[in-house]
Amino acid sequence: MPVLAVRAWAGTRCHAATLHSSPTLEMSMGATPACWFVVLPDRDLSPGLLDRLRNLAGDPAVLRIEPHASGRPWLVGCWPDGELTACAVGDVRLAVAGTCSLTPAELAARARRISDIAHVEPVLSDACGCFHVLASVAGHTYVRGSFSGQRRVYRAEAGGATVCADQARVLARLTAAELDTAQLALRLTGDTVPHPLAWGALWRGVQAVLPGTALELAPGGEARSRRWWQPPAAELPLDEAAVGLRKALERAVAVRVRPDEVLGADLSGGMDSTSLCFLAARAGARLVAVTLDAGAPTNEDRLYATRAAGHLPRTEHLVFDAADVPAHFSGLDERVDLGDEPSAIVRTRVEQRYLAEQMRARGARLRLSGFGGDQVIQSQPSYVHDLLRRSPAVGLRHAAGWRARHRRPLGAITRALLDRGSYAAWLTEAAGSLRTPATGDDLRWGLRPCLPPWASEQTVQLCGERLLGAARDATEPLHRERGRHAWLAAAQRGGRLAGHLAHCGQLDGLAFQSPFCDDAVIAAALAARPHEAASPWSYKPLLAAAMHGVVPETILRRTTKDHFGYEWQNGLRRNRHALAAWAEDSRLVAAGLADEDALRRALLSPQLLIGGTAELETTLGVEAWLRGLEQRHTPDGTREMNSAPTAR
Repeated sequence: MPVLAVRAWAGTRCHAATLHSSPTLEMSMGATPACWFVVLPDRDLSPGLLDRLRNLAGDPAVLRIEPHASGRPWLVGCWPDGELTACAVGDVRLAVAGTCSLTPAELAARARRISDIAHVEPVLSDACGCFHVLASVAGHTYVRGSFSGQRRVYRAEAGGATVCADQARVLARLTAAELDTAQLALRLTGDTVPHPLAWGALWRGVQAVLPGTALELAPGGEARSRRWWQPPAAELPLDEAAVGLRKALERAVAVRVRPDEVLGADLSGGMDSTSLCFLAARAGARLVAVTLDAGAPTNEDRLYATRAAGHLPRTEHLVFDAADVPAHFSGLDERVDLGDEPSAIVRTRVEQRYLAEQMRARGARLRLSGFGGDQVIQSQPSYVHDLLRRSPAVGLRHAAGWRARHRRPLGAITRALLDRGSYAAWLTEAAGSLRTPATGDDLRWGLRPCLPPWASEQTVQLCGERLLGAARDATEPLHRERGRHAWLAAAQRGGRLAGHLAHCGQLDGLAFQSPFCDDAVIAAALAARPHEAASPWSYKPLLAAAMHGVVPETILRRTTKDHFGYEWQNGLRRNRHALAAWAEDSRLVAAGLADEDALRRALLSPQLLIGGTAELETTLGVEAWLRGLEQRHTPDGTREMNSAPTAR
């Protein structure tokens, strides 16, 4: 069915449009990221490919090249010292990119045990951190990211072969790809885009390698996927699983800590960030711990953070009132490279940049965050669906507990728990319910995707087609049990968002680290029995058990979780002028993905100042991302903004 395609430029609204037979959205690919790499197969490629990669670097002098044993280019890109460690042993090349526990000598020792691509994962199985694995063995090339999705891999056809990269934008620029309008439309459902659609690249011709899957490039040009990650059996009692989680977190923190060096750390007052602060202190770090004091009079974050700081040695505790930091939604007028895909971090981006500056000013070399703990260390309520079939009495008790906690109607929770539909059937149903608001926790396959009221009919159509396509392809869930699927999906959702935060940390000049999103930590958490890792009657029981004796009991006994609703509303109030400008010059409207009048009413509604909605935050994230894409490189490597109104 024909779909509207326009070219949107900064400064002037474009009303002209052209119909095409396939969904496209032409736009600048944005600036090439400062840190990136491309993986090339061990075969002769188009002579111009390397020249195009040099152009991506802006300055050819900063381009790095690691060769295959044959001498052909293997890894090409731009990365700072310490970001990528590579070794060469005979005809084996092995590299890790990111945070990894292996030293160069240890990596080389592992490489000596490799004689086939199949040996790569076994020799690295005990390494911890968050990293890419890259290998070249006897002409075969191997590349994978992290299971969490924080470290990604993309593929595309370039130079007559399949090539891979850690950044979709790099392959988009390399292949002059157009934006995929349908993928962009899906992002308007926020972080409820279901597996595997959530991992789709936003450029046509650029494909994502699913997390947990590696790509092998053969010398003859063949490319095949290889599953490298499997979830552990969920069978450990709480006490045993807690021991494993504690060890995994200790290692995850230790690999990022150098004794006596200054480390920035979020100290929100919650269990996740507080646990990491105590583990970092035990590992010898000197902490600059930052707490935001929310404006709501009932907020208890500052109280618990101050209690924790009193037990942390060699810690400088910085507490900022809401008035001390930039308001939420500040910086909407800035054009910023927001990465490979939209996210809702646009709300606090300037605030977090300010906090990073405060940490850097006090000598911090990286920032430790508890982000991801909510998604990783507790199972999702849909575990009850599986528990009912294994232990009906226990399952009924948990179902009653969750129903009371979330005040769910008896009929709704009963229907969800009795449902035996397949994942494909759930996707099909979701395709027909995109306009129906999703309410409460979903005890089926996950949170159902839902579009905001201002989404256009074209957006509904595009999203529905992608969901139905996934259903027709008999897409497999992440696990046959829906509770395990939901937990795995949540962990990957946390990892994907951690990747966005890491990108912003790179822009802010302070590496943003999320140890909860390390694959080893995820595996340790998933080893617990789901009905013991989460409970309607206790808060994060698995983490509380793991941190017993490390974190003060007053923190571990906390059962409340505060929010920043007051700051959310105040930020909207203070940035109404920017929202009004966006309402009159929306890139989403220009792309045909949002209804102009409905979006304007939402952005300017007085109701936002008293209620607010997460749907708006998601939409602003997509709008901001599209505006950031209009930033591009000039031939001399500097950045400029598109300014000429053009339509096709």
